[in-house]
Formats: sequence, structure tokens, C-alpha cells
Amino acid sequence: MNKVYILGMGPGHRDYVLPITLRTIEKSDVLIGGKRILKDFEDRGKELIYIDSKLSKIIRYIKENRENRKISLLLSGDTGFYSMLNYMKKHFNDEEMEVIPGISSFQYLMGKTNRSWHDSFVGSVHGRELDVISIVKKYDSVVLLTDNKNSPSKIADMLLKEGIRNKRMIVGENLSYENERIIIDSCENVSKMIDIQMSVVVIENDDRLEI
Repeated sequence: MNKVYILGMGPGHRDYVLPITLRTIEKSDVLIGGKRILKDFEDRGKELIYIDSKLSKIIRYIKENRENRKISLLLSGDTGFYSMLNYMKKHFNDEEMEVIPGISSFQYLMGKTNRSWHDSFVGSVHGRELDVISIVKKYDSVVLLTDNKNSPSKIADMLLKEGIRNKRMIVGENLSYENERIIIDSCENVSKMIDIQMSVVVIENDDRLEI
């Protein structure tokens, strides 16, 4: 019985996909993932299955076809950081899966801005609630994945309303792509940037050296 391959595809650009991941993709018959990820593999002669809200259909397809076909699930960022891995583990045991990690978007951003993150709080407000205010008060550096609802400007506005003004924000949008944008600015200025969509946000003390 073939294993199901869970592959971390990094922040987006092919340059940041591990060679072992690309080799696994080449050997696969079926690739499952989001439209943005699968776009790079449309001309490879693979069957492409796009992930939507009906994840149960994906699970059923894998179980019905993995005996005869090599199936890889392509996930953005790193497999172990707010990905589908935990969901997959509910349906397949460890012996049935092989996981190859990738570079997460927050790792990319921290590297791009010459910062370490071992003392940072790292979390996500992408589709989930988090007590951002309490976390920012506790940690000198906070790294968050955001979404359109919990945007960088909304987070900045929350901080200002709580009287937290001794922080600087780093916002990374479209990381690793040609239209990448990295902003390092005050909470006051970020709160006015309503055009920023899903991003990685770093909130840090403003007494650190500027890049």
C-alpha cells in the first residue's frame, strides 16, 4: 500500500521548495492542494485535485485510490505549522503517511529581516481567535499569521485602543513572490494601511535596531 505524502511547499516561490519535495512530486501520480500551489504543476501530466471546503471528499478519494496511485498532498508553508496535517492524522496512522516539512512564511520573513524567533510567541489569527493583547503584553516579539478579518491594520488598531504604543510592526505580504511587500512601521501607520490582506505580522519592542 502506498503511503500518503504530506509535503510542505514553503512560502510560495519554487526557489523555497526543498529538492526532496520536488523529487517526491515528480514521482507522484496525483497532486492535491490549493489552486495557487497546483498552478506550477499543471503541465506535468499529473492528476490535480483542488482542495475546497469538502475535505471529507479528499479523504475518501485518498483511501479509495492510494493502493494503486502515489498521492501527494501539497500544503503551503510548513506541514507542522497550522496546516492540514492534524486533520490527516485523524484519518491515517503514522505508518500510512510520510511528512516532508517546508519553510514557513514566518521563517521566511524573520530571515528576510535578519531576525531570530526562538524567544518569540508564534501563532495564528487566521480563521481563529487569539487574545492578541495579552500575548503582546507578555512577549517582546510576537509573530502571527493573519487573514482578511484579522488584518494587520485591525491588529494595529486593537493595540492602539489598548494604549500599547511602544511597539513596531513588521508586515510581510506575498512573501517570496515578485510582488512581495515588507513593511516596517509604527502601529499608528500600519493601522491606516487597509489595503494589506493576508500577511505575516511581527509585533516587537521599538527599542530594537532598525533594519
